[in-house]
Amino acid sequence: MRAGRLLPLVGALFALYIIWGSTYFAIRIGVESWPPLMMAGVRFSIAGLLMLGILLLRGHKLPALRPMLNAALLGFLLLAMGNGGVTVAEHQNVPSGIAAVMVATVPLFTLCFSRLFGIATRKLEWAGIALGLCGIIMLNSGGNLSGNPWGAAMILVGSLCWAFGSVYGSRIELPTGLMAGAIEMIAAGIILLAAAGLSGETLTRMPPLRGWLAVGYLSLFGSMIAISAYMYLIRTVTPAVATSYAYVNPVVAVLLGTLFAGESLSTLEWAALGVIIAAVVLVTLGKSLFPARNQSRNG
Repeated sequence: MRAGRLLPLVGALFALYIIWGSTYFAIRIGVESWPPLMMAGVRFSIAGLLMLGILLLRGHKLPALRPMLNAALLGFLLLAMGNGGVTVAEHQNVPSGIAAVMVATVPLFTLCFSRLFGIATRKLEWAGIALGLCGIIMLNSGGNLSGNPWGAAMILVGSLCWAFGSVYGSRIELPTGLMAGAIEMIAAGIILLAAAGLSGETLTRMPPLRGWLAVGYLSLFGSMIAISAYMYLIRTVTPAVATSYAYVNPVVAVLLGTLFAGESLSTLEWAALGVIIAAVVLVTLGKSLFPARNQSRNG
């Protein structure tokens, strides 16, 4: 691989592996003082409008209607449903580390949706699916999620939407460059703020500095930088590689939650974390060690 393509790839993976892993902790801080849907909507609105403004000032043009609508659809699937589900779940007292462990199942669902789009799969990858399902069962059978089925369901639905959007996004026409991420974040912001209004969320008092810093971090690092990196990956590499961040994020999130938020995992939850990470590794190895001969992708 040429250095001109390798460096952006490494940078994008670093953004997802490390920065995105820290956003679970930032969400946990934010929902202490923000209503969840409102916070997510503000986060994506700020990030999307800032990115769009920068792009327009640099001479970029708004995309045609079809790729713009495609980007808005991905904003709904990936950000409004995927990230919104995590934000609501953490507001329902699901620990940030556990939320990250649940989201680690995304590559497993991605594999299932890839099959629907005609992307060839291998037995090793389906072994990873089976192992991952065992991890999900373990995670929900005791500890933090066993008493919070609503939170678990929110994260699971969000993960399914994120996985489908990741595969679908690699097959459709999207705006070029960072414009795709800007449109997606603006669309997600509008949807989440509308959902906040319809659900009756209100800001009873102004969030403290800690809450604003969380939103600022999520807007700049978790949205503008990391989501742009993710959009670059789903158009450049296979969906399985693009979602490989899922076996690093839980480790980062658990460490931050344990060190700074007083969170703790039971023995069963630690075991589930190991099982899910092992499953994701199997799925990733299935793509890299045994590439499908007839796999085709749209750039």
